[in-house]
Amino acid sequence: MVKIRLSRTGVKNRPYNRIVAVDSRKKRDGACIETLGSYDPLRHEILSIDLDGINRWIATGAQPTDAVIKLMKLAKKA
Repeated sequence: MVKIRLSRTGVKNRPYNRIVAVDSRKKRDGACIETLGSYDPLRHEILSIDLDGINRWIATGAQPTDAVIKLMKLAKKA
């Protein structure tokens, strides 16, 4: 099963997240299938998001996490 979730990058005390499509059995920061966007949690700012790509993955059966759903709602408002 494919999940759309956040993958943490960055350094200690400076987190940075990517929105990725990944096999649900992989680790949080493991190999991803496709990168769909990026998010900076310190500034609470969506740097980029591919809503068409996310919707394409959802149409093929991928399950977004709660955090990704919240980010999608924020991106649609902006």
